Amino acid sequence: MPQRMPFIAGNWKMYKTAAEAARTAQDLLARLGLGTISGVEVMIAPPYTALDAVGRVLAQSSVQLGAQNVFWADEGAYTGEVAPGMLADLGCRFVLIGHSERRQYFGETDESVGRRISAALRHGLAPVMCIGETEAQRDAGQTFSVLDKQITDGLRNQISDRLGTLVIAYEPVWAIGTGKTATADQAQEAHRFIRGKLAELLGDSFAAATRIVYGGSVKPGNIVELMAMPDIDGALVGGASLKAETFADIVRYRAQ
Repeated sequence: MPQRMPFIAGNWKMYKTAAEAARTAQDLLARLGLGTISGVEVMIAPPYTALDAVGRVLAQSSVQLGAQNVFWADEGAYTGEVAPGMLADLGCRFVLIGHSERRQYFGETDESVGRRISAALRHGLAPVMCIGETEAQRDAGQTFSVLDKQITDGLRNQISDRLGTLVIAYEPVWAIGTGKTATADQAQEAHRFIRGKLAELLGDSFAAATRIVYGGSVKPGNIVELMAMPDIDGALVGGASLKAETFADIVRYRAQ
């Protein structure tokens, strides 16, 4: 069984100006220490407008810079979109793809998720592929069928040799920004299914090595229980990542 490095990521969504984001990043580094953070990989994804400012703050640290989305074309007449090479040029290492808010408000689909993943990989960006069911789908007993389709269609035509940096983020839509959280057992059940599906599509060794993180109202108060589950390899944190103190407590979950 390969050792999967825990991955704790903060998604700052549409919050913070460049100056505010830079100050929060500086505060976070002060709380975590500027050197290597032992035993966990940390990433923060500020808005596009703050990527450069935050990237400069993070440059001498081990905290990674991520973007919240990426377009699938390398360049072209796509007003308002941002190409993967542009993100790489700013120092991004990770990019969120297929977040439920992108799917809900902007019509992103499993097919477009796959195109974005391919574009990210072409430019050395590690894709964080977001999947998850709505409350109605869970209540209807459709959780596994929804996850199956999102994984299968999102990773269609991908080969495992190219996908070594992939992170899967399981985010039940009903738990994002609602204060509701899947229980550790509910999250583990979904993560175990996801790992099994990855094994079916891309092989056992790929599935065993791929990090699957949980997102959905993650807080200092529930991170320890979540991280104790065998198939939960980290967290994609929304609101609780906006304050450096709270996010640092989540990153340092082992000290609780």
